[in-house]
Amino acid sequence: MRSTKETSRIKARLAAEEIAADLRGSVKRVEREFTFEAYGKRMIQKADRMVANGERHTNYARDIRYCLENEAWGLYRQLGAKDVREIRTRDYQQAMEKIQADRPDLSTSTRNILTSTFRNVLKVARDDGVIDAVPATPRARQKDAPRSYFPFHPLVAKKDDLYKRVIQTAKDLGGKGTEVRGLPITDELYDLALFLTHSFLRPTVSEVYALKHSDITVADDPKRLLVTVRAGKTGYRVANSMPGAVPVYERIRRRYPDAKPDDYLFYPQYLNRETAARNVQRQFRVVLDEAGIKDDPAAGIKYTIYSLRHTAICMRLILSHGEVNIFNLAKNAGTSVEQIERFYARRLPLSREMAINLQKFGGQS
Repeated sequence: MRSTKETSRIKARLAAEEIAADLRGSVKRVEREFTFEAYGKRMIQKADRMVANGERHTNYARDIRYCLENEAWGLYRQLGAKDVREIRTRDYQQAMEKIQADRPDLSTSTRNILTSTFRNVLKVARDDGVIDAVPATPRARQKDAPRSYFPFHPLVAKKDDLYKRVIQTAKDLGGKGTEVRGLPITDELYDLALFLTHSFLRPTVSEVYALKHSDITVADDPKRLLVTVRAGKTGYRVANSMPGAVPVYERIRRRYPDAKPDDYLFYPQYLNRETAARNVQRQFRVVLDEAGIKDDPAAGIKYTIYSLRHTAICMRLILSHGEVNIFNLAKNAGTSVEQIERFYARRLPLSREMAINLQKFGGQS
């Protein structure tokens, strides 16, 4: 009663209700169509269309949903009711600080995906003409983990060439019929290892394990395979292989002489491609153990079958004597020039040939 200056309890209550009504009227009501959540839902629809059209990998839409809808710390929880027309950099920073406080274990990479999702949502609003520009969003600094490739000659002495050791061990175990969980290692594992090295593909369900015979074309001048990747990590692409992939494909044709265009290239007996991928991962770990190749936790290096892709990219940088066009290499491998420079080129030693190439002028032979 003191705060309303009224002596009567009834009058005090009425006055309090008037004050509350005034306060409610002073809060600007956000129309639902302009909320961050409304534009987030439209961004999800856009992501689903891009995935359906083969422009983006399935993970793209999945990551956006995860960042927006996570009940514990998602962006809807932090910003969902806010008016996109009023969101500023400070709102973004407060949301990220709250997420960091609630989930200090989130990796830098996840926080950066959150940032990208926030920006993508506001880009939808910008494209609608609702806002003029997306607020600035400082990204968290990310510590790069080194990509594990198998050292090869001439980077190392021939006796220390781990790539050759891996390939030879895979071939030897295939000849012996060594079993892993009741499944024998066959020459198919050896061919898969060679194919990954000569095609730059990722050993994932959406790339190498998704390949069918209809996705392969043998081309000449130069001799190579044209490999159609329909829904890779970076979407649709046609990759040019190195010539070493051609005899691998010829062996595959002999191994499965009755293969139809819609049959899978590798391990077609497994219609569940996740199963095929898991079996290969287990068998490849046995290859590494048999070859005596150990992980290096101190250097952050863990060898997996994925290391063959990293080795393929490093080989092109080194064995081309520095003359490979990095833009073409990145496009062919389904990555970016930035990724090539960030994870591969800067970690490789500058060879004599690369130094010579660096000093060349146009027209010199």
